[in-house]
Amino acid sequence: MKKVYFETYGCQMNKYDSELVAGILKSSGYEETHEAAESDLILINTCSVREHAETRVFGRLDALRALKSQRPELIIGVLGCMAVRLKETISERKPFVNFTVGPDNYRALPEILSKLGRNGSDGSLSLADVDNYEVYGELFPAHSDGVSAWVAVMRGCNNFCSYCIVPYVRGRERSRRISDIINEVKKLAALNYREIILLGQNVNSYQDGGADFADLIRKVADVDGIERVRFATSHPKDLSIKLIKAIAEHPIICKHIHLPVQSGSDKILKQMNRNYSRRHYLELVQTIREQISDVGLYTDIIVGFPGENEHDYQNTVDLVKNVEFDGSFIFKYSPREGTAATKFTETVSETEKVERLKNLNKIQDQITLKRNLALIGKTVTILVEGPSKKAKPNQYMGRTETNKIVVFNSQKPPKNGFVDVTIIDAKSHTLFGSLVHNKN
Repeated sequence: MKKVYFETYGCQMNKYDSELVAGILKSSGYEETHEAAESDLILINTCSVREHAETRVFGRLDALRALKSQRPELIIGVLGCMAVRLKETISERKPFVNFTVGPDNYRALPEILSKLGRNGSDGSLSLADVDNYEVYGELFPAHSDGVSAWVAVMRGCNNFCSYCIVPYVRGRERSRRISDIINEVKKLAALNYREIILLGQNVNSYQDGGADFADLIRKVADVDGIERVRFATSHPKDLSIKLIKAIAEHPIICKHIHLPVQSGSDKILKQMNRNYSRRHYLELVQTIREQISDVGLYTDIIVGFPGENEHDYQNTVDLVKNVEFDGSFIFKYSPREGTAATKFTETVSETEKVERLKNLNKIQDQITLKRNLALIGKTVTILVEGPSKKAKPNQYMGRTETNKIVVFNSQKPPKNGFVDVTIIDAKSHTLFGSLVHNKN
């Protein structure tokens, strides 16, 4: 069989899409390899949300040029959002790239590869059209080994936040049928996956006939063999009380909500076109914490958005201190060509962006540490994912249902399943536990 090597940048949806493409190519005689040097096909799945991600991809393509010169028959393709946003730029700057294919065109990959096989690996092909109907509903991805699996429930976005490129490169919202989603989840359960992570740009917008996301997640949680369900990502403007109650009531649905706030300033939220206020967000957080005991609450924040003055920034700092998130993913504003925010003239200096980012990360780390220290002495159930990333002997890691990473020691490699650990120490990003017993 021919071998395909993937490198994936960006969000969980991109990682899922790489698995989707691997499944499509498997039927065309390709098997996945983890070594670029031994592959016949290299696919770079790209992200356009921030400039840094695009810069990394161009740097990686430069590094692959040498491999291509050594092996002219090697095929290199660029997938994902950059294939839509920058297809001409890629063709001009990286002529050794054989093709660019956008997120809605992956079904065409076998045909493209067949054409390249007939005509040789010279030249460049592009298929990067936005298709507002494609959901890959019936396809089954080649999921990575492990205990958790991503499952896309919808694609695209209708929100048009003024800073975001996603609606332009991934198209409008469209949902998969519940029946297709449940079939995929049942197959995953049969393959011994224990946790399902439902993906969508804004899962709150999911619709299949009269069914909404709260209906869907309950059905997924009811599938035999699935022991945890979580999701990403929610939008504060339409996170429903019905979904909050589903999380609170169903034991399989994790008490974990990722709820991007982006800013604590009403002025900036309006300029971002987020369609909610600071007050609405804080009231929503209060409702969540009243309904879901011990919920893990996470957020995204952008600092240095055009027009963000010191008062606006301090409003964000105040909100972070008020809410006390379990974790925040904080980014500097990155202008994206074609978005409304690039027309705003009142910009924030790079120096100020860096300072605000550094300061807010420090504040959030202190809050996270405080919340983690409060868990010392408590026993929690974690889903074991494998050896710890630092790869110390007999050290393993897993996650709580609130999405906190726990590292623990075990003389015998635990099966990838559930174990109880008592928390004995904590840092900002990691909990340390002592193994109680195996729950498998």
